Amino acid sequence: MEQFVINAKTRTESGRRAAKKLRATGHIPAVAYDEKGESVMLDIDAAEFSKAWRSVTKTTLVNLKIDGKDNQAYIKDTEYDIKTDKNLHADFYIVSGTKPITVVLKIHYTGTPAGVLKGGYMVKHVPDVKLKALPQDIPQSIFVDVSKLDIGGKLSISDLNLGDKVQVLTKETSLIVTIAPPKR
Repeated sequence: MEQFVINAKTRTESGRRAAKKLRATGHIPAVAYDEKGESVMLDIDAAEFSKAWRSVTKTTLVNLKIDGKDNQAYIKDTEYDIKTDKNLHADFYIVSGTKPITVVLKIHYTGTPAGVLKGGYMVKHVPDVKLKALPQDIPQSIFVDVSKLDIGGKLSISDLNLGDKVQVLTKETSLIVTIAPPKR
């Protein structure tokens, strides 16, 4: 997946009037926080941000270039106006890449279970999984193939193969999905 680059300039003016002035020029106000809790106010191009924002997940690292200096960051939050279809503000979280972070990712299912084709039904138990890893090692999303599960089959957290660099914090014995027999 391509890494998005968002160019930013530091800004000193804050408040409604300054934000309105920025938006009138095709830019939006933003704030970037780092691991130490420090923040910097930014001015970013609205179109450039919108392109990245529509294509990334909450665990996608973007290259946030602040005054020409590269920073790896997550888009943490955005204020979005549904009427005008425009972003009004953005928050970034800059990571160093050396400190592990903890995230919760939703589990996505692929395929149709063999047991469902035989009349059973799929019961989803755990909707998401909690992970801890370095930012560059965290998966963008988690997909679980359930097509081989027959009636009585089950998948648990321990069946996820996320690699050696990712620590799963969710209880390993927790069931993700089971295939129940047909109701009589």
